[in-house]
Amino acid sequence: MKLKLILLLVFFAFAAPATFAQVKQKTAKTEKLKQHRILYDVSAADTALHSGLMRQLNNLKKTWPEAQVEVVVYGKALNLLVTENTTKATAIKDLQAKGIVFAACENTMRARKITKEQLLPNVITVPMAVGEIITKQEEGWSYIKL
Repeated sequence: MKLKLILLLVFFAFAAPATFAQVKQKTAKTEKLKQHRILYDVSAADTALHSGLMRQLNNLKKTWPEAQVEVVVYGKALNLLVTENTTKATAIKDLQAKGIVFAACENTMRARKITKEQLLPNVITVPMAVGEIITKQEEGWSYIKL
């Protein structure tokens, strides 16, 4: 009986570190492979909110440079992406250079008689903001409403 107990203890003494090492390796691999995908929903015309958004996006890209980020803009917030109305053109251009996608809602554009040519360079359009938001959430993107 004592011999069995000693053998069992010896077995666990050698097996436990290997098991913990495997768990640690898997956790590190999972973190390394995890792709962050973040979707921002922006519909308010609040310029203070837009300034905060620019800071958040810069901080996000500093922490997770490989993160996929899309900002869907619609409703009263559309002026954020209209060349003649925005106060954030330089900030948006810098964020686009970091890989952040800005998307304008075509429904809002139609209602406000805004053409694609009036948007900032490299802004994409989506048929409807709500549809884009739903699709991205179904694909597993994290959702942030501003």
